[in-house]
Amino acid sequence: MSLVIKIRNIKRDFPLGQEIVKVLKGIDLDIEKGEYVALMGPSGSGKSTLMNLLGCLDTPTSGSYELNGQDVSSMTDDELAEIRNKEIGFVFQTFNLLPRTTALENVALPMIYAGASKSVRTARAEEVLTDVGLADRMDHKPNQLSGGQRQRVAVGRALVNRPSIILADEPTGNLDSKTSVEIMKLFDDIHAAGNTVILVTHEEEIAAHAHRVIRLRDGIVESDVKNK
Repeated sequence: MSLVIKIRNIKRDFPLGQEIVKVLKGIDLDIEKGEYVALMGPSGSGKSTLMNLLGCLDTPTSGSYELNGQDVSSMTDDELAEIRNKEIGFVFQTFNLLPRTTALENVALPMIYAGASKSVRTARAEEVLTDVGLADRMDHKPNQLSGGQRQRVAVGRALVNRPSIILADEPTGNLDSKTSVEIMKLFDDIHAAGNTVILVTHEEEIAAHAHRVIRLRDGIVESDVKNK
């Protein structure tokens, strides 16, 4: 068993005026390499906070988080930024693409931060865009693409550095149902290719694609069930 994520007694508190709001109240979680996991829970359950911690966008108040055997819970912002770029591919509900750059340039962006040469970046971005079904749209800018195509660009950007995990936050939230089905098929393919995928969703039919569903409520894990 090869653990990608090992979390022990993670707590996250936020100051609100004079109060301390305890959002995560001691979470233990193991996720193995190649798993396909959905994180679910009502608003205020802590799922977004947990995703920010998993994605190294935030650090816990207490507890430990190991990503591929590295303790990231006490890293500096610069160290976290490096880990994020190398180990984690993000897909957001709002796509988060740069409007004035082409699909190819958007996908290649994480490789600039990783220090790859232009020829290497271009070749890898072309390969990834072909994989996500956009071989004929590489020179298009986001406003020339449909919502589904924009999300494919975002998925390509998430994959480009060959990260340990793909973290997708409501990846179909801004898409119609037909396009949602296509994007989820893409995630199924990404998982089948050996990637670890973690989806944050409030939709049961999206979570049904995952092989394991973790439900949070009031800052703790309420249930953790294997689907398939």
